[in-house]
Amino acid sequence: MRAKKSFGQHFLTQEPIAERLASSLDTNGCGTIVEIGPGKGVLTKYLLKQPLPVVAVELDRDLIPFLEKEFRNTALQIIQGDILHVRLEEVVKAGDDFVIAGNFPYNISSQIVFLGLKHRDRVPFMAGMFQYEVANRICSGPGSKAYGVISVLVQAYYHTALLFKVGPECFSPPPKVQSAIISMTRYRTEIEGVPFNVLRQVVKIAFSQRRKKLRNTLTSILSEEVLKEMGVADLRPEQLSVNQFIMLSEHVQKNQV
Repeated sequence: MRAKKSFGQHFLTQEPIAERLASSLDTNGCGTIVEIGPGKGVLTKYLLKQPLPVVAVELDRDLIPFLEKEFRNTALQIIQGDILHVRLEEVVKAGDDFVIAGNFPYNISSQIVFLGLKHRDRVPFMAGMFQYEVANRICSGPGSKAYGVISVLVQAYYHTALLFKVGPECFSPPPKVQSAIISMTRYRTEIEGVPFNVLRQVVKIAFSQRRKKLRNTLTSILSEEVLKEMGVADLRPEQLSVNQFIMLSEHVQKNQV
């Protein structure tokens, strides 16, 4: 079965990499593994070795009969649908925390991360295959050109780790880019005094013109006095730590209350 470009499919062909990804999962305290984009099931077979039920969500209808046949003697639950529109609260048993894992379709990989963030109260761990450029953005810290909106928002709640790189030859068809597997381990679900939507607003405005100093971008929501007080007025967004963005967001939230 050929990969479909419209679905961003690049089937993983190297089982040792699939096994390594599966073994990286931290399932402690979780009730389910949600695999996104199982494809031909190379990773699925190793996820099924974990002591948890696995729910595989696959968009490509043509792959469903293949997966059903391949895993007919297992407890795998297969759902045909778009993970961005599937109601996860209906897929996973009520009250269960769940792990998100997969060889993620590159065209929606960032959206999958934000989906995990949305459900962070129930998702203590995520791990998956990303285009290296996206993986690097998620894991990069202040001072890096890759550091941006997704870096700050993920790292505000999850510890990130770039586990290892994966070359194009490990896929069929080979992508034109390098890939990498990263993990995200939750260390908190909420930030006291800072709603997620406020943090997101501050970070997005700051990075909307990343070459400009914060005195030129954030004064629409914060006074220049506050920015000077915090010593960030003449800094550019990539120079701020996650904690500094949180402190700025605290000021915004106080002004909105």
